[in-house]
This record gives sequence, structure tokens and C-alpha cells, in this order.
Amino acid sequence: MLDFASRIVVAGAGSIGCYVGGCLALAGRRVTLLLRPILANEIALYGVRISDLDGFEAVLAANAFELSSDPQYALGAGQVLLVTVKSAATAEMAELIAQYAPPDTIVVSLQNGIGNMQALAAHLGRAHTIVAGMVPFNVVQVRNQGQAPHFHRATSGTMLIDAGMGGLRDVLNVSGAPVEEHRNMTAVLWGKLILNLNNALNALGGMPLAKQLADRRWRRLLAAQIDVALTVLRATGIRPGAVEGVPPWAIPLILRLPDWLFRLVARRMLAIDPQARSSMWEDLLQGRITEVDYLQGAVLTLAKRIGTITPMTERIVRLIKEAEKARAGSPGLQPCDIAGSPP
Repeated sequence: MLDFASRIVVAGAGSIGCYVGGCLALAGRRVTLLLRPILANEIALYGVRISDLDGFEAVLAANAFELSSDPQYALGAGQVLLVTVKSAATAEMAELIAQYAPPDTIVVSLQNGIGNMQALAAHLGRAHTIVAGMVPFNVVQVRNQGQAPHFHRATSGTMLIDAGMGGLRDVLNVSGAPVEEHRNMTAVLWGKLILNLNNALNALGGMPLAKQLADRRWRRLLAAQIDVALTVLRATGIRPGAVEGVPPWAIPLILRLPDWLFRLVARRMLAIDPQARSSMWEDLLQGRITEVDYLQGAVLTLAKRIGTITPMTERIVRLIKEAEKARAGSPGLQPCDIAGSPP
């Protein structure tokens, strides 16, 4: 039976993982961070700084966590594993969990994209309980030499997990990273994916999210992508859930509003820290492979299945792949560079 003394392992602690792990540790939970050696060494020396857009800030000493880069050690002690790796690394992490985690471990996917649950199940089978989860907020990571790594929650939202796992919500629900249960996580994940189609646009433009969303030209590009995604989902019988209470069909309409009206209607959407950018922008900055294959790629997979042409989505994937190959960060494109013709 889970309780507040249960050992929680953040499997693949990066921006989201360190922020959520920090909030859990502040609330007195027993937390192990499984992370890269460089970040582990920085935290061991300087601790972790976490903050949010509401003004909260705290610095945790290194002894607030157990830090490890050894999957055998970290995963072997876990009762709850929070998987926070990028989607491309899910299969690799699942193999490590299958090898080292106790069979009664609860594995929670807190990842972007579609397909992570299937990837985990393919490697773990019935030996572990696998729970779908969703993180709605953005976390900005800042690392300066000689200072505590800083993880700043730059947008709002409540994390969701699949309902029915007794005690799990109570263990994970803490200040700064609230958690609620939901009975249709498939709909939730597709709804989140629709908004995450903006990650690639933000990465290609290279500007803060708030500045991007305040510009109708960028919003029209996102609306065009969402229109295509909703058409494909409808044709394949998938019904995405509401996003922050907004039905999916209404999102493109709101995005296409004139700037002055959008600011009035979508004030919550614009409640973003000025420094926030997408995780895909961060991936390009760090020279990492992005999650575009698990976001736009999920739409393309369904589109091909039903024979639908998706030139805008295909163009965005190609531009991201080119930026990945260049390893020079964001290409700093303008909306016209992406659209080709008015969306």
C-alpha cells in the first residue's frame, strides 16, 4: 500500500523531473533522482533551486534527494517510478525498469506525445503497474557555473494521472505540482498533443512563448496544424479531450482571433512567464534529437493510414529535422518561412 513514506524515483530527471522531484522533496516525500552524471554532480555541490510563475522560490540542499546515475541502484529501490525521459528514450528506460525495478513497482509516464504507454507495456508486460500521466506546464532550466541548477515552472496547470490507482494521487499531489485523477487519459493525451504541436513552431522561431502567442501570424500556423490534426483524429475515431476546459474544436477559432480580441479571450493561455520557451527549443539549443516524431509524427502516422495529405505538418517536421542536423539551435524562422503560402 502506498503512503507518504514510499520511495519515489524520477527516472530520467531533466527539467520536468527535477522540478517535480523538487516539489515532492519539499513536501517531505522520499525522492531519488536518476539523472546524468554532470547534473548529478552539480546538484551534489550546489543543491537545486525551484520556482514558479506565481513567485514561489526555494533552494533544496543536495541531501533533500538521493542522487544516482546508476539505474540498477536507483530503480531497485523505487516503489513509484516517474518516467520523465523524452519519448525517444522510453524503450531504453523501459528495458532498465524491466531489468532492475521490483515487480510490484508502479510506473507513471509523465511524458509528451503518444505511444509511451505502449512502449512501456511492450517491455514491462504485466510485471509492473503502468499508469498514464500528463504534465501540462512548461519548465525552464537554467544552469550557471557555480550555482544551483534552477528549474522554473513557467506556465500553469494541474498534472493528471489515470484514475483507480489507490493512494497514488495522494502521494504525488503536492504544492507546486498538483495532481488530479482522470478517467480517460487517452483523450487527455491527445488533447495535450494538439497544443504541443506548437512546440515545433516555437523551436523554429526561437522566441519566448508569450511573444509568439501574442502574434496572430504564429497562432494561425498553429491553428492550421490543429485543424489538420482534428480532421485526422475524427476520421480515425479518436476524440481528444478538452484542454483546460476548452473543447478542441474551439481552439483554432480562438487562435485565429485578432490580437486584441485574443488577449481578452485567452488570458489564461497568455499567463506565461516571459522567459518560457518550448522543450523542443531547448532540445535544439542543446543539440539533442527532438520529440517531433512523437507529436507531429503521430498525426502523420494516422494521416498516412487514411490517405490524407498533410503538407503543413510534413513541412514543419522537415524543418525541425534540418535544425536537428545543423546542431546550431533554433534557426530563427519567421511565420512566412514556415507557411510557404498563407495558412
